[in-house]
Amino acid sequence: MLSRTITCATYGIDAHLVEVESSVESGSFLFNMVGLPDSAVRESRERVIAAIKNSGYAFPFRRLTVNLAPADLKKEGSSYDLPIAIGILSSSGQLESDILESHAIIGELMLDGTVRHVHGVLPIAAEVKRKGLRGIVLPKENAKEAAMVEGIHVYPVATLHEAFDILAGEYNMIEPFTVNLDEVFRLEQKYTFDFKDVKGQENVKRALEVAASGGHNIIMIGPPGSGKTMLAKRIPTVLPPLTFEEGIETTKIHSVAGYLPPDTALVATRPYRSPHHTISDAALVGGGTYPRPGEVSLAHNGVLFLDELPEFKKNVLEVLRQPLEDGKVTISRSKLSVDYPANFMLASAMNPCPCGYYTDPNNECTCTTIQIQRYMAKISGPLLDRIDIHIEVPAVKYKELASKELGESSATIRERVGRARQLQTERFKNRKGMYCNANMGSKEIREFCCIDSAGEELLKMAITKLGLSARAYDRILKVARTIADLSGAESIRPEHISEAIQYRSLDRNLWV
Repeated sequence: MLSRTITCATYGIDAHLVEVESSVESGSFLFNMVGLPDSAVRESRERVIAAIKNSGYAFPFRRLTVNLAPADLKKEGSSYDLPIAIGILSSSGQLESDILESHAIIGELMLDGTVRHVHGVLPIAAEVKRKGLRGIVLPKENAKEAAMVEGIHVYPVATLHEAFDILAGEYNMIEPFTVNLDEVFRLEQKYTFDFKDVKGQENVKRALEVAASGGHNIIMIGPPGSGKTMLAKRIPTVLPPLTFEEGIETTKIHSVAGYLPPDTALVATRPYRSPHHTISDAALVGGGTYPRPGEVSLAHNGVLFLDELPEFKKNVLEVLRQPLEDGKVTISRSKLSVDYPANFMLASAMNPCPCGYYTDPNNECTCTTIQIQRYMAKISGPLLDRIDIHIEVPAVKYKELASKELGESSATIRERVGRARQLQTERFKNRKGMYCNANMGSKEIREFCCIDSAGEELLKMAITKLGLSARAYDRILKVARTIADLSGAESIRPEHISEAIQYRSLDRNLWV
């Protein structure tokens, strides 16, 4: 007897329907599984047999074949357990259901028939809706995530027995699981950090506000203990709030990667990722035998913070160039190629020298000139070309540390950032893929960054007298445009250029 159930496989951040065909025939016991299953899928045979028996059903110890179609796509993971078990119960005559072909089924089974949560549910639910299916049967821990997709019935189950009852016809008596999308989105938008807790460092806070306003990548240079990491953790709190569409896209990535906690419906705050400097290039940008998103994709729509930047391996830093340029990562394998979004703001931090005290007036630097030059050379020119703002972070003075006054809150800064971003959205509304000043190329700089003669003279002096490199010219203009947006000015004025010039520390003769 033959039966069909429907499930899904995820590739990249998208899902594809998979048809699970189960055939029970007479003969000695043989359990064959075909359709390019990986080891986790093949091992489902033992879990399915035990779960069916321990749930009180009879396992057909006959010739059993399970086919996962299409057969040319690799199937991986444990989410096929439940649809395979349901298919076997149907093909053995124990389950009669007229909704198997209109509902998708996913879930991992434990030996006692309990259904465990799985990864990648949000893209699966979106594919179920796109293909016109009526609903999905899935683990109860994944119900909130699936319910973020409107227009399909979500039936959460805790055991194989519950899934059997729903599919046997009791779904008419069970209310599908629903959530209030607006309420969920509002409740999830909470940050644990706030700029008001940061003592001193007003110039650095200003630089971070400018960076957030224009989407500029930023590097902070300062001695150990000056607060670089603490400041970086607060950058997401001043970025514009995630839109619902951005939240859905971000949640898809975290769900596929397995970083979405059970019973979590949505990623509603800007992601913040801070990998250790020992990370490999595959872990940073994604990869593996079965491609998985890396840190740059997990930081999509948020912030990627690289602390101790010169300590990262050179090949790891170089692979950042494509996602910084294109806003996505392409991972190619012999049989498939997947794209992961990677549109993030890069924030990084470093010491001014190996010992950390080259620019610190309170501590003596023990490094030689050669050591300092070799240390700075670890960051390549092409990577620095993609970082618009360089800011020095001095050690905090005791008077500021002992102050009882709270600084400006993240909410207040976020309002100013939001107004500046709104101006940029209007400016670039007719340019596809361009949404903030950091995305401007040479053509847009010439069009939107016009300056008067006083501004030209100021820039000329900066290039010739301060020893700024040629690469700094366009960066200064882009950052000045953002500073002008923050002040609500239509044109770039000399004071905007003057401030932007201060944000090019690494281009000065001090480090070259």
